[in-house]
Amino acid sequence: MITVVIASRLREDRLDYLTAMHASLTRQSVGWEAVIALDGASPDRLPAPLAQDPRVRTLALPRSVGAACARNLALAHVRTRYTNWADDDDEFTDDAMSVRLNTLESTGGGWCAGWSEDQYPDGSTTLWRCPTPPGRHEAGDVWTYWKSPADTIPIGPTTILARTDLVRAASMGGLVQGEDYCAALGVTALASGILLPTPVYKYRKWGGQMTAQVAYDQLEAAAREHAWQYGRSLRAVLRRGEDLVHV
Repeated sequence: MITVVIASRLREDRLDYLTAMHASLTRQSVGWEAVIALDGASPDRLPAPLAQDPRVRTLALPRSVGAACARNLALAHVRTRYTNWADDDDEFTDDAMSVRLNTLESTGGGWCAGWSEDQYPDGSTTLWRCPTPPGRHEAGDVWTYWKSPADTIPIGPTTILARTDLVRAASMGGLVQGEDYCAALGVTALASGILLPTPVYKYRKWGGQMTAQVAYDQLEAAAREHAWQYGRSLRAVLRRGEDLVHV
């Protein structure tokens, strides 16, 4: 029912975290697959638990193309009704898939999301409640909870389980960072969905994460501005019911 799409360069300092991500998937109570886009990395470096799991498939890219491109190319290999983005250094909670899948199947919505937890090196966690409140949200409404590009993003991109057709229609933005902001805004603009007041994703806080890199702040403001404008414009166009084919 669900495919988790992950991009990875299989860096040495991330292999144990990727193994932990896989372990969190094995604890799910519903059927899943994973497609790992190897961003210029050799499949030989894939940790043994993943290499030996028939539910895990890889897309080996001949050179590094960046996370956004790698993730988008992996979408062509998704063969399930629902898709979830994930990073190679994070984890899902044990009931992440079942609680959102059951909600989607019972309500008929296009997407279902939850809260996330920041996970620290000592194993402790703190809950992050996104600005979007729990409950049902009509198409385009999630963007309204992002008041300014400088504010916290309105919903966690990796907490969203969505119909694959929506994910393909609103895939990762063509950015070197913040591409997942565009993906989250696109999916939630195209269909109604539900945010659950429960954590479904563990976001690892450590020195190797992108947000901890020295150059991260150089483009973050511009990436947020682009994603914010994208969300606003997409919502406005869809609300007007414009026929894009004839624009």
